[in-house]
Amino acid sequence: MSGAEAQEAQGTRITWLGIAANTLLIAVKFTAGVLGHSQALVADAVHSISDFFTDFVVLLGLRFGRKPPDESHHFGHGRIETVASAVVGLTLVAVAIFIGFGAARDIYRHVDRQPTWIAIVAAALSILVKEILYQYTVRVGRRIRSQVVIANAWHHRSDALSSVAVLIGVTGAQLRPGWHVLDAYAALLVSFFIVKVGINVLWRAVKEFVDTAPDPEIVENIRACMERVEGVEGIHDLKVRSTGGIYEVLVHLEVERTLTIAEGHLIINEARKCLRDAVQEVGEITVHLDPV
Repeated sequence: MSGAEAQEAQGTRITWLGIAANTLLIAVKFTAGVLGHSQALVADAVHSISDFFTDFVVLLGLRFGRKPPDESHHFGHGRIETVASAVVGLTLVAVAIFIGFGAARDIYRHVDRQPTWIAIVAAALSILVKEILYQYTVRVGRRIRSQVVIANAWHHRSDALSSVAVLIGVTGAQLRPGWHVLDAYAALLVSFFIVKVGINVLWRAVKEFVDTAPDPEIVENIRACMERVEGVEGIHDLKVRSTGGIYEVLVHLEVERTLTIAEGHLIINEARKCLRDAVQEVGEITVHLDPV
């Protein structure tokens, strides 16, 4: 199994684990929300349904985004992962609008609900399961350098945060009978949590689509690494972009004009090795030699 196949397998395993957990949580939260008279918990169940959908988007992104270059995709298929990340972000924003609109409507109409203790238990279970899933998924995403898996991890985290809001609202309604409206306010707070995460995920995808350079610290780290290579007199025209969370680098190295082709090739290899050691998320490295 190649390195890319092994990374895809790791991302696929954690995503299928998320699908299994989401299936269980959808059933638990929806049932508890209906039986426990909690609008916020039902809204949280809808959020978990969106998790279920995006899990399959992640599987597609991993399956096709890690394919090597071919005749029709000379630079690989990394942008498929970027598209998958954008779909995850858009789904989060859409879910947030749906939940927020329903909660605001109930607040405006003074809809009075009386959530029971079963809603508290379901919300607490969701927090525990989703936080564990977030921690596990984000570690796998960083290890295999997959932006779409990391985005899905944040989807799990947003579900955990929304369940915290539900827990607060339902518990408050239990402690003070006059606070039943807290359930609707909790659902509204859930929508703010989700939309923030969705916009962040979507914005990262948009930046990749338009070839935005990474943070200056990363660019300077790449520059410093190249300058340390023996035989490099200077560098210019350093360009870096991200595709599927992997950096692609284009750089011109200034070397002594009397070097042979073989000597110049050795410098290129050393520069690439240095860069791959210094920046784990680096992929394609294109180096031009300029005589000085």
